[in-house]
Amino acid sequence: MCPADEALLREAVKVLASGGIVAYPTDTLYGLAVDPRQAAAVDALCRVKGRRQGDGVTLIAAHFRQVESCLGPLSPLGRRLAERFWPGPLTLVFEPQATLVPAIHAADGSLAVRVPRSTDARLLAELHRHPITATSANRAGMTPAATGGEVSAQLGAEVALVLDYPGRLTGVPSTIVDARGVDPGLLRDGSVSWDCVLQSLA
Repeated sequence: MCPADEALLREAVKVLASGGIVAYPTDTLYGLAVDPRQAAAVDALCRVKGRRQGDGVTLIAAHFRQVESCLGPLSPLGRRLAERFWPGPLTLVFEPQATLVPAIHAADGSLAVRVPRSTDARLLAELHRHPITATSANRAGMTPAATGGEVSAQLGAEVALVLDYPGRLTGVPSTIVDARGVDPGLLRDGSVSWDCVLQSLA
């Protein structure tokens, strides 16, 4: 995936800093980015999505170092899985040290994060200097957007900026794994097969 123009990425960072919503391509689907430290931005995101409180919102980070410096260390299991599958479509649930806007956390206080293959997604998080939200670009109950046009058709002016990628994304969501204990727990099947996760730990 070719990265977006640097000027456009920097404009996207300004939108995030001002509390706006940016749609951007990940390695699976289009995601919606806001700064997870800004309550008004997170409220706007949840309103646009029609998302319930307590579900939590997945984050995307530029790299492993950003995860641990901004959010806190992963468990030994989480680190093993991150080393094997990042960058890539594997989301890890862990116990953070940082406290973000409550709606970003699941009801039990955990966070979900991944480092994607998408250059645009990683660059956006790196230029923002903090992980960004990565919830799929759609209203609750509707099909997640796989093109920039689908983002605009569903969400219109409620998204301040769309980082458009030519073509259609895979449309297969990331696999979500609970990495808080000694053994992994499958929370959502997705792009990375559960067998592949288990084999990586054998």
